[in-house]
Amino acid sequence: MAHDVKSLLVTGGAGFIGANFVFHLVKHRPGVKIVVLDKLTYAGNLETLKPIEGKFHFVRGDIQNQELVEHLVSEHKIDGVINFAAESHVDRSILGPAIFVDTNVRGTLSLLEAARLRKVPRFLQVSTDEVYGSLGATGYFTEDTPLQPNSPYSASKASADVLVRSYHHTFHMDVVTTRCSNNYGPYQFPEKLIPLMIANALEDKPLPVYGDGKNVRDWLHVEDHCSALLTVLERGKAGDVYNIGGHNESANIDIVKRVLKELNKPESLIKYVTDRPGHDRRYAIDAAKIERELGWKPSYTFETGIKQTIAWYLDNKGWWERIRTGEYARYYAQQYGAR
Repeated sequence: MAHDVKSLLVTGGAGFIGANFVFHLVKHRPGVKIVVLDKLTYAGNLETLKPIEGKFHFVRGDIQNQELVEHLVSEHKIDGVINFAAESHVDRSILGPAIFVDTNVRGTLSLLEAARLRKVPRFLQVSTDEVYGSLGATGYFTEDTPLQPNSPYSASKASADVLVRSYHHTFHMDVVTTRCSNNYGPYQFPEKLIPLMIANALEDKPLPVYGDGKNVRDWLHVEDHCSALLTVLERGKAGDVYNIGGHNESANIDIVKRVLKELNKPESLIKYVTDRPGHDRRYAIDAAKIERELGWKPSYTFETGIKQTIAWYLDNKGWWERIRTGEYARYYAQQYGAR
């Protein structure tokens, strides 16, 4: 069943993937009314959305505020919710797990309740392949892979996923869930691997690499992710899960060396640091279902995507330099200073 969404609530729409999705919507679905709800924590940056100012309605608020969400749904005649709002950094979840439960579990519950009570026709939960745990050297995550989260972050996302599933089976809500591989691209918060390495390399600072650097991830350009999300929002089957991957498996150390090569910087900048606790060895997505059933495929190769991403960070130094001060600088010192 196709869903012609006319008024969409985008939670976490000032974050990395959420903001890119809002850009994607404005470009590809200009007739859709967009309401962005974001708490504007360290990872939410309203400045990101400045190029499309006036083309969306912004509300600063917490997804745990069910009364606010219900009000927005009624006021704006919301007929679709897409939930990006989440604490999403594994290291931060190790330093302080409680807020991950608050935002990712209780927040999702509040959204589900508001959507259920106000009879929102469509709810899309944006999740992660980290809920599946860690893979060995072979094999891929499918939608039927058991959930085996290994960090407080992934455990909180898995908890949210099963809550979403329960609302479909108990209350017959029209919900869909997506689980994506590692995203990269413009506007990514600079504590994540690729922008962190780009920024440090440009400043000739050490590039901290966990353990032996051989942890493998499947890299997905954020624009490909956004096109997949819109596809699932409009045509995904109610109650189903869709894996979204980029067909770009690489070890972290190879990504770091690629960034250095593109920037013409020496590999001597690499600094191996103590591995994070419970660091999953390999993630790899089998995206055959979304490709087969909904006709979606990624358009970016990693070669094209990483060049475009590096060029964006070179052209937008002001954006990430402002972020790398203050609270982020304190976090960076805490996370890597003693390693």
